[in-house]
Amino acid sequence: MNIFVGSLPFRLAEAELRELFEAYGEVSSARIITDKFSGKSRGFGFVEMPDDAEAQKAIDELNNSQVGGRTIVVNKSVERKEGGGGERRRPSGNQRGGSYGSDRRSGGGYHR
Repeated sequence: MNIFVGSLPFRLAEAELRELFEAYGEVSSARIITDKFSGKSRGFGFVEMPDDAEAQKAIDELNNSQVGGRTIVVNKSVERKEGGGGERRRPSGNQRGGSYGSDRRSGGGYHR
């Protein structure tokens, strides 16, 4: 089972996250998500546990517990759909983006 762990202390290491869950059973992987530019923790991660019963016990006992002075959130991870965040919708009708309103003419710029 893939488990989401949120509100993690920013200084928590992946090894510490793994140890936290190993108290409940085998851990296949534990990773903390980091910012791609700074490399710093984003405060959440994922733990993979192969035994669903052990994973559920870890979720039940660790959710809303204190780790490093923070109350963490632990629940079953839900797979995101392809495309990442839903369908984009285009404006309907004659609505166009931009800041010049309806005073746009050919040539792409704003003319008085």
